[in-house]
Amino acid sequence: MSEPFNDIRQVEMAIKAAQRMVGQATMSMDADQLEAATDALAQAKNQYANALSHATGVDDKFFEFSSELIERLDHQLTEAKE
Repeated sequence: MSEPFNDIRQVEMAIKAAQRMVGQATMSMDADQLEAATDALAQAKNQYANALSHATGVDDKFFEFSSELIERLDHQLTEAKE
């Protein structure tokens, strides 16, 4: 019963870490920070996909919100790299 909670918590933590890194990287426009932010976002996407595969259906709003956040972060990074 605690496993879905752990999956959700891991997604939440990974997205928060990616948000911080993307914010810092896009403000500094440092190539190394942009790469680290890209890696953090990829990890958040992997955590999301893993948790979604174990979802029970009661967390639909969380997954919808998380998906939108990941999309925004991805767009922000893409814009910064162009």
